[in-house]
Amino acid sequence: NALPRLLSRRVPSSTGPVPRSRHGHRAVAIRELVIIFGGGNEGIADELHVYNTATNQWFLPAVRGDIPPGCAAHGFVCDGTRILVFGGMVEYGRYSNDLYELQASRWLWKKVKPQPPSIGSLPCPRLGHSFSLYGNKCYLFGGLANESEDSNNNIPRYLNDFYELELQHGSGVVGWSIPMTKGILKDLGNPKMYIFGGMCGCRLNDLWELNIETMTWSRPETKGMVPLPRSLHTANVIGNKMYVFGGWVPQTMEDEISARDGEWKCTSSFSYLNLDTMEWIALNSDCQEDRKNLLPGPRAGHCAVAVGTRLYIWSGRDGYRKAWNNQVCCKDLWYLDTEKPPAPSQVQLIRATTNSFQVKWDEVSTVEGYLLQLNADSPAPTVTGGIVVPETALLNSQGIKLDLHSQTNHMVPNNVSPQTSANVAELHDLDIRTVNPDASVSSTVSSTQTMVTQQAVKTESSSTNGAVVKDETSLTTFSSKSEVAETTFIMPSTKVSTGHTNNSTMHLSKTTPLRQIATVKTRERQWYDVGIFKSNTALVSQYYLLPEEKSGLSNKVENADVPDYSLLKKQDFFPGTVYRFRVAAINGCGVGPFSKVSEFKTCIPGFPGAPSTVRITKSVDCIHLSWEPPVSPSGNILEYSAYLAIRTTQVHENPNQLVFMKIYCGLKTSCIVTAAQLSNAHVDYTSRPAIVFRISAKNERGYGPATQVRWLQGKVDTKFSVKWDLSAL
Repeated sequence: NALPRLLSRRVPSSTGPVPRSRHGHRAVAIRELVIIFGGGNEGIADELHVYNTATNQWFLPAVRGDIPPGCAAHGFVCDGTRILVFGGMVEYGRYSNDLYELQASRWLWKKVKPQPPSIGSLPCPRLGHSFSLYGNKCYLFGGLANESEDSNNNIPRYLNDFYELELQHGSGVVGWSIPMTKGILKDLGNPKMYIFGGMCGCRLNDLWELNIETMTWSRPETKGMVPLPRSLHTANVIGNKMYVFGGWVPQTMEDEISARDGEWKCTSSFSYLNLDTMEWIALNSDCQEDRKNLLPGPRAGHCAVAVGTRLYIWSGRDGYRKAWNNQVCCKDLWYLDTEKPPAPSQVQLIRATTNSFQVKWDEVSTVEGYLLQLNADSPAPTVTGGIVVPETALLNSQGIKLDLHSQTNHMVPNNVSPQTSANVAELHDLDIRTVNPDASVSSTVSSTQTMVTQQAVKTESSSTNGAVVKDETSLTTFSSKSEVAETTFIMPSTKVSTGHTNNSTMHLSKTTPLRQIATVKTRERQWYDVGIFKSNTALVSQYYLLPEEKSGLSNKVENADVPDYSLLKKQDFFPGTVYRFRVAAINGCGVGPFSKVSEFKTCIPGFPGAPSTVRITKSVDCIHLSWEPPVSPSGNILEYSAYLAIRTTQVHENPNQLVFMKIYCGLKTSCIVTAAQLSNAHVDYTSRPAIVFRISAKNERGYGPATQVRWLQGKVDTKFSVKWDLSAL
């Protein structure tokens, strides 16, 4: 049987101070950061290096405190934002049993002294041990000690002792203990620790399982091809799989595994153990050639660390048939995606024009791009003889005149005609979270024009007494032409094979650049590719059409030829038309599931745009809202309206259905919101806690799209009644 395909990627050249190649180093991950410490190559390294996987940058943090000496083959674990270092080799023949703690939030080192066990002695100095974290305890197993008092006369002693280190919450440790472990007991519901391979005078390939709750060791029975005996390899658990890569293995299968002086070599073999079925699966065997350099090369003493579901591998010793004193270290950095990415948030609309949308969605970590698709409210045109022919006429561009102020009731619910759209993207420098698309601010009038543009503001410090929009994507400047090809679009260049699952998730080929089939039928909807984008924002005004003879392509075809995007016809967006969007993230395993569908409408010509550059300034008993006037193609702006989302029983029962109260109507581009009005405000928790405002402009054609402003709050009482202290906001 063919081996499952290994989807590795070599990371291109990084920026910043790239650490020198080494072996015996260790790595942990804190969110998107990979922290590397120690190791050696012509001396033991004592620097702390950090690699940002999101920006492909290395940096050297300015550490302080009780900075530990350089060490190699040490224990290295991460608990939140603190890192613990135990043991390792500090110089040839001299090993350590010191324990250091690094608070990575401050880059502060501290040497800690745990209490000795009540029975027995402290762990002896060692290297090459297993040091793992579960809950508030670290577990230490085995390693190599030096029996000689003379560090130049190394007498190795292999260890199989087992210690437990209890941690204090946040910082510090309690002490060591020696748990009583016992025989074989099966209890599949408890957490487990696994140990595979290593050295004990010879290389091993045995698998051991420790039930942490019962402190019971067992040797589980496995299926499949067990990896060769090895040492200096890595083993990482991601999900329900343990990935084993590299290390030293016997030179030939004829070698006696028990031979202490048998020849050995570095390997690039890659396997995983399914911890549910206990079956070994080989991703890359020792005999598999890699002439195209598509896989990490043979190595030992490297580091491997999981960032989400992506496994990063860096450096290590490349010692094929080389003696210990004649080693060469690898300099390359690789990653392996172990599963498809999750679905992104719904597509969020930042701004709409008559023929384009600026959209965004929440970032998904460790992805290579995003596939954006749409379908139109009316049947999309097909390609006939190379000419784009619309199948239906344009919608009535006049629509229904909308006057939000003809209502006697100023409470405006959100649940209106499905023809309306909502522009819902938070624009600020904090974490972006999903915001469910709101509908129009109109309560009874169905309009083909009403939509909402959203941005978020956060008040500055009291010294400036103001608020500034954190505007990552401009709300004020728009080009009528598509800027996608010039900025974030990845133009595919080759054909690929595709496949589909029952939920219409689309898969990239595992051997080619990012590509995707152009249409998918889901529940009789025709989905069209807008493009594949590197970032989570896009300015789009066109989508791709398949030739008519290709439009009926079966979703179940695994190796169907897909036309090159550069050969496909493009269809421009029409004014006043509803488009539905969905987005999926892409990584080395293919295309993940699609997001929920969002629905937006292009503007109708002549209506004013949405107000922009909204600012909020605090006073003692009120706040001041101000904004910049929008472009108005049909005459001057006649008036502005501002609305505040308020608390009602309806909102309490369904937070996605906001109700707005009109708080201003006039010609000025500013208004005052009183403390009395704010006392009725609804605090929206769809992302960060915020008070929601909407501001729209009217010209002789009627009201244009509204700007939705989320005034970001600190910690707010989640009870239904909220007391506002403006001086504290």
